[in-house]
Amino acid sequence: MHDADAAALAKGGRTNFLGFVLRLVARLPFLYVAGRWYGADLVGRFAFAVLVIELVAQVATLGLKRGLAEQLSAPGADPRIVVWDGMFVAFLASALGSAILFLLPQLMYPAGNVSETDRWMALLVFAIAGTEIALAACAYRFDIGATVRARAIVEPWAISIAAVGFWFVTMHDGLMLSYAAAMVAAFLTALWPMIRHYGGPGVWRPHPAHLIRLARRNAPLAGADAIEWGTRRLDLFILGQFTSPTIYGIYYMAQQVASLPQKLKTSFEPILGPVITRSLAEKRFAAVAAQVSQVGFWIIAAQAGVALALGIPGEAVMGLVGPEFVIGTGALAFLLAAEVVAATAVVSEAALVYVARHRNLLISLATLALQAVLSVGLILVARSMGLPPIYYAGAVALALMLALGFASVAKAWLLARILKAPVNSLRWALVWATSGAAVLGWGATQLPEWAELLLGVPFILGVYAWLIWTRGFGPADRALFRKHPEAAQSAAG
Repeated sequence: MHDADAAALAKGGRTNFLGFVLRLVARLPFLYVAGRWYGADLVGRFAFAVLVIELVAQVATLGLKRGLAEQLSAPGADPRIVVWDGMFVAFLASALGSAILFLLPQLMYPAGNVSETDRWMALLVFAIAGTEIALAACAYRFDIGATVRARAIVEPWAISIAAVGFWFVTMHDGLMLSYAAAMVAAFLTALWPMIRHYGGPGVWRPHPAHLIRLARRNAPLAGADAIEWGTRRLDLFILGQFTSPTIYGIYYMAQQVASLPQKLKTSFEPILGPVITRSLAEKRFAAVAAQVSQVGFWIIAAQAGVALALGIPGEAVMGLVGPEFVIGTGALAFLLAAEVVAATAVVSEAALVYVARHRNLLISLATLALQAVLSVGLILVARSMGLPPIYYAGAVALALMLALGFASVAKAWLLARILKAPVNSLRWALVWATSGAAVLGWGATQLPEWAELLLGVPFILGVYAWLIWTRGFGPADRALFRKHPEAAQSAAG
């Protein structure tokens, strides 16, 4: 791996890791307010509406979240035209999606009781899709700070603060209005640096033939994005068919806690795409394998530590959101494990979308099908055993973990075959660090709940970090924590 590649990956990862920490701190107040003030029933209603809105927005980006880097890397491409063409295509797709949701609001709120405010939430598709395009354009210029500001500062703080304010105005619509405020604020925060990098539309005009080619070429990538997104929402959708909004709301909260380490993967996604496309353009396939393996290890190492810190004192963590959510601790454990298992699939896909997009799409479809079959099957087994509905939540979480494990193995194997170089993000140090932290962390669960959170979580993270640093990190890995990683990379070579 070239020094410049290591420097870019490490710098981008450092910047976005700071964003992850900021997002974690800002997101917790929202989870607390939503759980304690609004309750599981309203949280469940809000969660299903967001699920549908974000699915439509994901499709409306037409794969440009990652495909834009490839378009900008094309010989002779005019960056300003490429970016605004992408924004225009996303705008057209968003218009269609918003119109469907506006006319059929029951798609967002299947339980009924739809207010006029609820119907207008369909317009958020524009803001969400536009934010993705703008941040992808900024990432191509290695401006990861734009993602940090939009996703880690503005969005979570806006939804947390708005949730408090709207609770005094309208409890029924408060969560949805808070979400709307956060999405619009994030879009404006992302749009400004994009315009600074590429300029405004100016004399730009749509290029219909190019736009059609762009949409057609990105169809497999858009499908892969939608499917990858779908694997993280299919559990919610299936669970919603078998349980009440209350159980749904409890599972959603467990998913939100578990998604905190998931943000660590997105710490590297914006910078990994541009680095990989440059290496592929130069035919440096071994370098791509090294980049994927390196970043995969960084992500797994970080996610495993966060998962242990949140999972071992799981009851105390869920109790922080609200007493009625504690019964979702089992689902939380499976969801946290799923995030660690998924890391290899995510980083492998970052390269596969450029070298084998159709085969990658097929593996993603197989993963989604496997998840659906396992989810329904495990729920039916739990039902036949007469288990309470909360066990259905654990069933879909377990199904997600197993399906993502299959995806990681399959995508890493395929990428290694194509690049003719090994792709492996696992190291024995992960086993030692995880085992050590788990054994010592168990002692923290014997403390009172307040001490379990205030003392136990930092203790588990600290033990794990010390073990992974001393037993697993070599000079190349430690480049992630240095201001000049290229020096460390040279030393490693």
